Amino acid sequence: MDSKFPHYWKTYIAQSSYAALSVFFITLILSENPVVIASIGATAFIVFALPNNIASDPKRIIGGHFLGFFIGSCFAVFPFMGIVFFKAIWFALAIGITILFMAVLDLEHPPAAAAGTALGMTLVGYSGSAAAAITISILFKFLFNIIISP
Repeated sequence: MDSKFPHYWKTYIAQSSYAALSVFFITLILSENPVVIASIGATAFIVFALPNNIASDPKRIIGGHFLGFFIGSCFAVFPFMGIVFFKAIWFALAIGITILFMAVLDLEHPPAAAAGTALGMTLVGYSGSAAAAITISILFKFLFNIIISP
């Protein structure tokens, strides 16, 4: 058990509640895309449990997820997605290229949350609801990060 828990239990409960609330709203919007929900959930952990961590930097959150969204949407148009071998190659490339661009542009957002967004978008393709949900969730987390950071 974390030795700080007895002293900061209210903060821990608040952080966990904010994370759960943000994932609840995103799930309402993105219920058809569980992979993107999972990547947003990973971001929720980073933002709410580690608000002062470099991975919670708004530039990394916004840039990483938008890179994943854009690259994944581009990879979703591959014509041979019905063939498992080609699908595996395409998913691997989408994630690998997203990670490469995150590193090159200094937008790393672990634990590969943005790569999860890329995979989710490669699976389902571009949709307006996914674009809106990702944008809203990133802004929501960014605002909460500002509110809860000391």
